[in-house]
Amino acid sequence: MRAVVFEDGQATIGEVDDPEPGHRQLLVAVRAAGLNGADITQARGGYPPPPGAPTTGGLEMAGEVVATGPGCQRYSVGDRVMAVVQGGGQAELCVVDEPLAMPVPQSMDWEGAGGFPEVFATAHDALFTQAGLAMGERVCIHGAAGGVGVAAVQLASAAGAQVIATVRNPDSRNSVAELGAHAIDPADFIDAGPFDVFLELVGAPNWPANLKALATEGRIVVIGVGAGSEITLNLALLMVKRLRLFASTLRPRPLEQRAAVARQVEHHVLPLVDSGRVRVPLACTFPLSEAPAAYEYFTVPGKLGKVVLVA
Repeated sequence: MRAVVFEDGQATIGEVDDPEPGHRQLLVAVRAAGLNGADITQARGGYPPPPGAPTTGGLEMAGEVVATGPGCQRYSVGDRVMAVVQGGGQAELCVVDEPLAMPVPQSMDWEGAGGFPEVFATAHDALFTQAGLAMGERVCIHGAAGGVGVAAVQLASAAGAQVIATVRNPDSRNSVAELGAHAIDPADFIDAGPFDVFLELVGAPNWPANLKALATEGRIVVIGVGAGSEITLNLALLMVKRLRLFASTLRPRPLEQRAAVARQVEHHVLPLVDSGRVRVPLACTFPLSEAPAAYEYFTVPGKLGKVVLVA
């Protein structure tokens, strides 16, 4: 089968062996697969897959079940599913652990489904499971024009939070605002505080300003450090504000934890998809055969929404 492979720091299309489903695994014919920042980092050699995971590209996908391994109970051949995977999603076929699979709502097309699992799972886990964002609280989402940021804005707004979104590209601010946020220049977020929660998708440049704009007993969740990862931290200020600091990645977690995240998304987010309250804005789609161009386009600044490969 064809799949995205990485050679000399670049993504390309290669021929690899067809995967075979094992115990409680589904074999899925991929119809669409999203790109994420982790894919770019892996292509450059900076984010190797966990032991035993596929080395081919793709952390999220959607498609139709074409075979099931022993022990599968929920899904059958022909079912529409989507999932966060540890690798291998950007291919013609992908093996998915059945506990990770979520049904694709009838209201969602393949392009949206392919770009949904990773960003909405990451955003929901960070905002609600970790930070405990509640109705009426104020949240600042840094880097809100990216895939996770766009998902987080919609989820926080749907939960009744007051959402401030920092967006560097002024041409994207109106689009982010239409998703349920007050979109501002990153230089202005201190004056927009105080905030109960920060969702940090940018990294070091926002510190120590985050601490200044954080409310007492506020929470910061770090899930992106693309602009830098090293900071100087004033521990006394953390003590005075009784701050709680969280940081996380999704990919390396044990299967049970990733399955728990999938169930949270299925129960709390998919109903919002069916009701039209959340969606997957698309920046651009590419056929699988043009994956190298998609990877190049992903790095272009100023885009809004997901880049998705389609079968």
